[in-house]
Amino acid sequence: MKTAIVFVSIHHGNTEKIAREIANILEAKLLKAEEADPTSLSEFDLLGFGSGIYYSKHHKKLLQLVHTLPTMERKKAFVFSTAGVSDQLVERNLYKNHQAIRNALTDKRLDIIGDFSCCGFMTWAYYRFLGGRNKDRPNRDDLEKARVFAENLKRKVQMK
Repeated sequence: MKTAIVFVSIHHGNTEKIAREIANILEAKLLKAEEADPTSLSEFDLLGFGSGIYYSKHHKKLLQLVHTLPTMERKKAFVFSTAGVSDQLVERNLYKNHQAIRNALTDKRLDIIGDFSCCGFMTWAYYRFLGGRNKDRPNRDDLEKARVFAENLKRKVQMK
């Protein structure tokens, strides 16, 4: 299955670390959102989209790219993110934080087969003066969870 992962990773490389782990398992091509050609993405069978979470949404560059995609029926997609919040908030807000991009992907007729999110190191606003939040995240456990997520995606795609 031909797979591409499109991501935005701005501040500390949190999302890129997760993207690389997932890409290794799926043998996927990694593309930064600003380098991705929306029409060439239709060549892939499975597409991943991820970034950090900003004000309860994915990065605007990623959302803008998704809005420019052609309609892609019978293509599968997954969504992932990193967030500078607690583990409990990551789990509780997963679908809320992914809703904008999920809506945009389903508008393009993509079949979303999975979501993943974990904590990421953050130094935004006053956290910068405190040395940041979620130091050393994503950590080994987060990266292992990303690998397990990718393995589950492989199984889902093979079963269909």
